[in-house]
Amino acid sequence: MRELWLCHPTPPLSVCRRIANCHKALKFLPDRQILPQGLSSPFLEYLAPRSTLAPPYPSPLAARLFNVDGIRSVFYGPDFITITKAADANWAHIKPEVFSLITEAVNSGEQMVSTSNDKTSPAAQHGNAPDSLAYDERDSEVVAMIKELLETRIRPAIQDDGGDVDYCGFENGKVLLKLRGACRTCDSSTVTLKNGIESMLMHYVGPKQFQTRPSNPLTLKL
Repeated sequence: MRELWLCHPTPPLSVCRRIANCHKALKFLPDRQILPQGLSSPFLEYLAPRSTLAPPYPSPLAARLFNVDGIRSVFYGPDFITITKAADANWAHIKPEVFSLITEAVNSGEQMVSTSNDKTSPAAQHGNAPDSLAYDERDSEVVAMIKELLETRIRPAIQDDGGDVDYCGFENGKVLLKLRGACRTCDSSTVTLKNGIESMLMHYVGPKQFQTRPSNPLTLKL
């Protein structure tokens, strides 16, 4: 059962949600689009303060959020923001300031993410590449089935929990995935894979056996 924390009675920021089984993350739901137009990826993830200032997608809001003591990552989905804290940080101390910063940015109409034309510097954010689940005519039939399953059945559930999933390849009978956002550091990531992704892949794609390793990227052995 989801735990909802009412943060504001009306839009633009109506609710923040504590992610089930993941005490380190909060998901905020602003009543607006988060990602910039034209971005081919469904997410952007900032894992360090300097990544919020670097090209190709600097974010002034993410930079201010990292100034809050205890914040470890800022994740932008299409219409949500997930904040992950350090294990020893207390939400009672962090949440009011985080909520205030996000509310101020939403109310002011501030652009959450900027686009830099600097093509010489390496990308500092995760998620700046094209969507890994997008259709590719070069994919084999099995890879196409895996991607479709991840896109239609797995991704919506993971996004609902404040994260996303990256397809990293299918090699020697292994499906390579990376969990993003709240799911990246969630203690129940392995359980999520075992009970959700593995069972669906076994049912729809037809593997007979899986073996999960709690690494990043996560390896599912067919």
